[in-house]
Amino acid sequence: MKKLLLLFLFLPIVIWSQTNFEKGEKLFHAKKYEEAQVIFEGVLKTKPSDIKTLEYLGDIAAHQKSWIKGAGYYKKLKELKPTEADYFYKYGGCLAMRAMEVNKLKALAMVDDMKEAFEKAIILNPKHIPARWALIEIYLQLPGILGGSESKALEYSNELMQISSVDGYLSRGRIDEYFKRYTSAEKNYLKANEIGKSKVTFQKLYNLYLNKLKDPKKAQELKRKFEA
Repeated sequence: MKKLLLLFLFLPIVIWSQTNFEKGEKLFHAKKYEEAQVIFEGVLKTKPSDIKTLEYLGDIAAHQKSWIKGAGYYKKLKELKPTEADYFYKYGGCLAMRAMEVNKLKALAMVDDMKEAFEKAIILNPKHIPARWALIEIYLQLPGILGGSESKALEYSNELMQISSVDGYLSRGRIDEYFKRYTSAEKNYLKANEIGKSKVTFQKLYNLYLNKLKDPKKAQELKRKFEA
């Protein structure tokens, strides 16, 4: 009798949390993030370790550029599910975005945690493309004395080439562009665009022509072909 009574007491809470979770999901997919956040925060009170609720709240925080809040949710997620590469990647991503907002001293203090998170994502998922891109940016933008390294960036670019030739050529182009080797960057972006033929590959090459090589004629010709 006591077990039956407990079941009746507990059942409405379960039904409530499931119903509200579904409402939150619909609001999230409709990009009504503030409304979804209120719902998910309510669900979290009854299910504080619910993986999907935590992930939605982390994603909402990221959409709102609340990087510290987002990192908090992803930190909990990687502790609850330490085999999921994306939780480490998203945690590192929030730290990286926060690092762009603070002074250099504070940003540098976050670098090791960022690298560790992205490297862990790659260990858990050897084909994780975004984590490699993130590491390339870290090694490009860090001063050499603090661990910046073109050779390390190239290592991850070479790994990308093995997984996705488009990302491989794009990343090589990015490295060349960063070091103002614009002719080499053009060659790599051209190869990426020949293979990918996507908005991303077009945009990288277009921006290079327009902003770095200062060649509007090539930019317009590329645009004409892309839009044809």
